[in-house]
This record gives sequence, C-alpha cells and structure tokens, in this order.
Amino acid sequence: MESMLRNTLLYLSRSERANRLARSHGLRLGADRFVAGETLEDALQKVWELNEQGILATLDHLGEFVASEEEATAAAAEAIRSIQAIAGTGVQANLSVKLTQLGLELPGEVCIAHMRRIVGEAKRCGGFVRIDMEDYAHNEATLAIFEQLYEAYGGAHVGLVLQAYLRKTAEDMERLSRLAPNYRLVKGAYKEAAEVAYPDKQEVDDQFKRIIRLQLDQGHYAAVATHDERILEYVRTYVHEQGISNQAFEFQMLYGIRPQLQQQLAAEGYKVRVYVPYGTEWYGYFMRRMAERPENLTFVLKSIFRR
Repeated sequence: MESMLRNTLLYLSRSERANRLARSHGLRLGADRFVAGETLEDALQKVWELNEQGILATLDHLGEFVASEEEATAAAAEAIRSIQAIAGTGVQANLSVKLTQLGLELPGEVCIAHMRRIVGEAKRCGGFVRIDMEDYAHNEATLAIFEQLYEAYGGAHVGLVLQAYLRKTAEDMERLSRLAPNYRLVKGAYKEAAEVAYPDKQEVDDQFKRIIRLQLDQGHYAAVATHDERILEYVRTYVHEQGISNQAFEFQMLYGIRPQLQQQLAAEGYKVRVYVPYGTEWYGYFMRRMAERPENLTFVLKSIFRR
C-alpha cells in the first residue's frame, strides 16, 4: 500500500496540470512546511533564523526541466543573485542548482555556459555551488559537467550530489576520486528501473553506508544528507572509532523535517546544514518529499482541513 502511494505521488510530481493547480493556491496547502517561501528574501530570512541556532544552510531556487533558453537564462540570473545575496548579507549558506533548470536538455552548450558564469561568480564571492543530481537519464551528463567545472574552478567552489540507490555510484566515486570532490551523499528520491537502482531499502541503506565510508576513508569532505537516525548513529560511531574529525563531514537535512533533531546535532558539536528551497516552482519538490515520507501527507491533510 505504501509503495503504491509513493508511486502515485511520484507520478503526480511530474504532472503539469497538477503543478498549475497547486501554484494557483500558492504555499497554502501545506507546502510552506517544506518550502521557505516564494522569494529569495523569504528564504534569506529563514536562513538567518537557522544561523542563529548554529545551523548552516543551502539555498535552492526551485525549478527543473526548462523548455527555452530564456527560462534557463532567468534561472542562471537568479542563481547569481543568490550568490551575491549570500555574500552581501553575510548569511552562512551556499547554493544548490539543478542542471535541467539551467538548460541541460537544450541544444548546444547552454547549460555549461551558465554554470561557468555561476561558479565563476561563486569563486569571485568566496562562495560554493552544489550541483544536484537528478534522475538517472541525466546522471552521466551531470558528472561530465562537474568534472569540467572542477578542473576550471577547483573543489573549493563546486561540489556534487551522489545518490546511494544507483548501482553505479561507488564506481563513479572511484572514477572521480582523483579530484578529491566534496560530495553531498543522499539515498535518492527518483523512481528508477531496478536495472540501474537498488529496489530494496536494505540494499540502499547498505550502499549508503558504503559510500559514506569510502568518502571519509579517502579523506574527502562528506556531506551526509539523511533524516534516518540509524544512519546518523552509524556515522557518529564510525567517525569516533576511526578518529575522524568533525570538520571532515557535516550532516544535512531538509527544511521543515526533524528541526529538533537538527538542533540536537548542532548542540552536540556537529556541523549541520539545512537545505532551504524557495521559489514559485515548488510543486515537484513538494511531491517528492511526500513520496519519500508518505506520513508527511497526513500532516498536509491536517493543515488543509484546519484552514
């Protein structure tokens, strides 16, 4: 039953009709628990509040799969504005971007040109840009663009997300290990065929632990993104046993999910960073959060009926 609900939510996350309907209601339907607002200014206010609790942030202007160069150019401009706002306000945050929002599916070199501008601006401002990993169809192209940007701007200004549920991820890490990349390691939220992704939760968890160990053992910075307390405890135990410094990794969580746990980890002396999404194109992101944790749907329904 839960699997059927998850598949339905993932299907709806890709529905343009449902997206238009949701946007007409704004964030009033419970999405404001998971999305910081529709403007950069809204999001920066939330980042300040997190910083005051000793928690770092990653800003993400929501959107993906643009259909025109004009849309991609607008998304790139917003990314650059975010980098400049982070530097100008002094908030403790970096930026996350999706390549399909920046023209990955458009012909020519639209995407890489925008990414060079964005990462170049991050370097000028002393900032950092994390390239999000999307569905499997865009995996290899994303890896290739990351390599180009890393070689041009260095690892201090660009990092990558890797997904534990993909069968190829450990091999990708070996392939890129020469770069000593800064990875955000996640379980993965897209629906993929069993040929390319582990269908079993235990297999995903085992792979997640494996790639965390691999990153830490190689001495490369690891951003471990999870709300799973078993994984969190595994990492805390492993770094203690191996004598790995708390400065070699951080825990990352999503805005609106387990805030008490975020505060607890920060109070224990761990570096904690919260992914803070904003923008009008929030629907697909919101539905994927529902699919990851279907119990969140109960919260949303209660929110609707309380209004």
